[in-house]
Amino acid sequence: MSTRRDDVMAALRDWSKPGRRAELLAAAWQAGETNVSALAEAARISRPTVYADLRSRGIDPDHRPKGSSVIMNLSQLDIEGFTGVGERLDAEFDAALRRWAAEHPTADREAAQAEGMRLAGLMDTTYRYADVRDLLAHEQVARAERDRLLHQVELRWEALSTAAAWLAAHHAYVLAVDEARIAIDMWRERAEAALQRPFFCSSPRDEAAYCQIQEAGHPALEQAMADLDRTPAQTAERLRANLDQAHERRIELAAPTLAQSAQ
Repeated sequence: MSTRRDDVMAALRDWSKPGRRAELLAAAWQAGETNVSALAEAARISRPTVYADLRSRGIDPDHRPKGSSVIMNLSQLDIEGFTGVGERLDAEFDAALRRWAAEHPTADREAAQAEGMRLAGLMDTTYRYADVRDLLAHEQVARAERDRLLHQVELRWEALSTAAAWLAAHHAYVLAVDEARIAIDMWRERAEAALQRPFFCSSPRDEAAYCQIQEAGHPALEQAMADLDRTPAQTAERLRANLDQAHERRIELAAPTLAQSAQ
């Protein structure tokens, strides 16, 4: 199903009416697409032009809206004593079953078996939830850092035009490019790890356990999972290619000034 973000990005790729581009860029930004490289590619323009168009519509690219699906709550799980930590599973299960037995001294064997199955489902769901939640959080943090550092490259390049200490500013730009490359690779690793750990509920018992987790104040995972880039290797390759192509051109442009400054 198409989302508003998908729709505005499709419109941006097909803009033609004069003056429409900045409007479409602003719409894409407000719909949640704050990756300047993606906007530039969709509109077939340079990233500095994206910044200029956004600012012409009253949008400051330095203040990016926070996505509603960010998994910020990484607080310790404690769902009937289950923390989701792998090495504690057996001990937590035994402790939970002992607590139940102490609270139900007259329960028959059938009731004890039913409770054991419920606790096993709660233990498994809590463990899988913790694993997936942490992977999603790491991917989102890496994605935000990737985009921040790509934006930092643009800021460092723009600063060269007015820099008093030009060599120092140029060095800062070169370092920013290197940091952005590293951030792209780190994000790809986090994204690929998150894709390998899907979260699902396969039974009413799992659904009930998942509801318990959310009722305890921990975030749902569906939207964050839907927001995952399904082709992180291809996206990382494209981002690196765009970065390297721009960098090579900028090195050529800066070469005469660099030579003069080094004399």
